[in-house]
Amino acid sequence: MEDFLEATRGIRPGDRGTVEQALRVLMGKEAPRGLARVWPFLGPAFVASVAYMDPGNFATNIQGGARFGYLLLWVIFLSNGMAMLLQALSAKLGIATGRNLAELCREHFPPALSFLLWVLMELVAMATDLAEFVGAAVGFHLLLRLPLWAGALLTALTAFAILDLERHGFRPLEGAITALIGVVSLGYVVEILIVRPDGREVLHAFLPPRFAGPESVMLAVGILGATVMPHALFLHSALTQDRIVVRDPALRRRLFRFEQIDVALAMGIAGLINAAMLMMAAATFHTHGLSEIGTLEEAYRTLHPLFGPVAGGAFALALLASGLSSSTVGTMSGQIIMQGFLRRRIPVGVRRLVTMLPSLVVIGLGWDPTRTLVISQVMLSFGLPFAVFPLIFFTARRDLMGDLANRPLTTLSALGMGTLIVGLNGYLLYALIRG
Repeated sequence: MEDFLEATRGIRPGDRGTVEQALRVLMGKEAPRGLARVWPFLGPAFVASVAYMDPGNFATNIQGGARFGYLLLWVIFLSNGMAMLLQALSAKLGIATGRNLAELCREHFPPALSFLLWVLMELVAMATDLAEFVGAAVGFHLLLRLPLWAGALLTALTAFAILDLERHGFRPLEGAITALIGVVSLGYVVEILIVRPDGREVLHAFLPPRFAGPESVMLAVGILGATVMPHALFLHSALTQDRIVVRDPALRRRLFRFEQIDVALAMGIAGLINAAMLMMAAATFHTHGLSEIGTLEEAYRTLHPLFGPVAGGAFALALLASGLSSSTVGTMSGQIIMQGFLRRRIPVGVRRLVTMLPSLVVIGLGWDPTRTLVISQVMLSFGLPFAVFPLIFFTARRDLMGDLANRPLTTLSALGMGTLIVGLNGYLLYALIRG
């Protein structure tokens, strides 16, 4: 009863029904089956999963598929496996401690280190916004023939409108983001049905996993950076820290099991969308000898003569939905990072204007949007260790996590993933220096 009262204290009217239903399920007072049982717990991972299918993924996956066919498909599934584990750890951190990753870094690390991490994560947030704004602007340009700068401004206005839903509770915002994910998914279902990838080539990509020179390594690191994203790790812990609050250890463990279902569903969908992106590019461009298709606009224009306007329209609509949803989530992440590290909040409008400036500069200078997206994803990959290792450090501590502390095998697996990320980045630097 105490957990029930605490969890429902101070919640917004729009959230009360969801929280009360979740608590009844956790306490065994309600025993629905199937989707009805897990429904009140679904949402946080779907919001975080937007980071795993943003325009940066479009750029890296299309370039990877066009240049190397199905070769790098294994990188997507490896990255998605990493994403599932790391996002589950992030969700668990918020549930067990009631604080998010940025707040814990500020509380437990020396001030100088905490400040350095904040600066790095702000740079990561700007690189994230760069990918999202440029991608959404290209989507508006392809669908409505708008100039890129007009598309960027429309993206900002739409992100403001979606974020305003949060005033009514977490459910309306989660619903809007999930609807945009549905649009991206539908777009790629249509694409795959039209282009029909070669199943034998898909299997061959995994036997054995391999690279084909430094350029393929750079694209693999870009895919990794676009899939496992630092700001999503900070965001997910914040989404679960006060969504459903329970103090009883048994209820916490039960709550985390439901959050694992949320993670598995959301990240599974994100992984399939990423795989569909690369397979579409491999089946469409690489198979037809168009390995130099390097930009989103080229991909859109090439789809028309090869497979008709439906394929091109589905691609542009999916890109636009991806850019709008990820731009909204990027703003949320930036606000959480600043508030957690500095204990300061700034108006969301100011935050939006500051983080969109690099994107507007890139668009104004006329830089190649797709190449810019790929480079931004490589930058994100270099920022990953500074989010991954603190996350592992905190979730392994029993004094913070209680019964939800990592098991040794979980910590070992996560450390292995972090080490792999650092190793790939090191190889990329070596390859770039050697030319």
